[in-house]
Amino acid sequence: MGESSGSGSGSVSVDVERISFGGQEHLVTTRRGSVSVAVYGDEDKPALVTYPDVGLNYMSCFQGLLFCQEAASLLLHNFCIYHITPSGHELGAAPILSDAPVPSVDDLADQVAEVLDFFGLGSVMCLGVTAGAYVLTLFAKVRGDAQYPVSGMVQACRSLLEEKQGQNIGRFLDAINERHDLTDSLRKLQCRTLIFVGENSEFHEDAIHMTTKLDRRYCALVEVQDCGSLVTEEQPYAMLMPMEYFLMGYGLYRPYQLSSSPRSPLSPCCISPELLSPESMGLKLKPIKTRIATDF
Repeated sequence: MGESSGSGSGSVSVDVERISFGGQEHLVTTRRGSVSVAVYGDEDKPALVTYPDVGLNYMSCFQGLLFCQEAASLLLHNFCIYHITPSGHELGAAPILSDAPVPSVDDLADQVAEVLDFFGLGSVMCLGVTAGAYVLTLFAKVRGDAQYPVSGMVQACRSLLEEKQGQNIGRFLDAINERHDLTDSLRKLQCRTLIFVGENSEFHEDAIHMTTKLDRRYCALVEVQDCGSLVTEEQPYAMLMPMEYFLMGYGLYRPYQLSSSPRSPLSPCCISPELLSPESMGLKLKPIKTRIATDF
């Protein structure tokens, strides 16, 4: 994965080009069909599981985050990443037969559990985008030890959708449209949650509403300024500092250049010092605003 330790500073150098091609692809057979999983990094490290939104796969949903060198260093330095791609959303996917049963959201969550069993994973961190975040939340209700940052809501890009098999996307969309309401049960969700939402996202108010339904001891909201719906692609640098402190709460993050990168849009003045204290999960439930620096 092009990971190497720097001398003395504990910094990590990541070969960005190899991020997109260095992973190992697996086709995992589950009781609800096969699912593609791309694995990046040292499997002896803690696991980070990702799940994209409708019409996207791990490359189109998370490449901005992984091509951001500081974020890639943060993630690859601390985790082995397991990218789950919904059936029919992988690159070059063939059309799914029309008579194949459409999975429910419960089936999709069960697939996640079976993927973890396939790789022998126990406790995991999860990163989901919109529909993917819903699936991972549903999964977390079954596997209560899952922990996840959740990105903001997503508007799928039409050009990306046109490159995919429309009927395959429709199957995932049908499952999401038939999802059951988790609002009343969110209070019982004990896994710690970090929610990212773009300040200009049309689902901004929905994200804020969601935080009122979650247990305040386990949830924090990050509002990203000058950002729309797909935070992982639009403003990946804005995710750095909140993710660092979120991971510090678990002892999973070893600082290497905290807030010192000239490419990072974050600075200590963007976030109140009391919010950066790693109490319990490393964050308190208050809106944390991040911004893009203009003095590159």
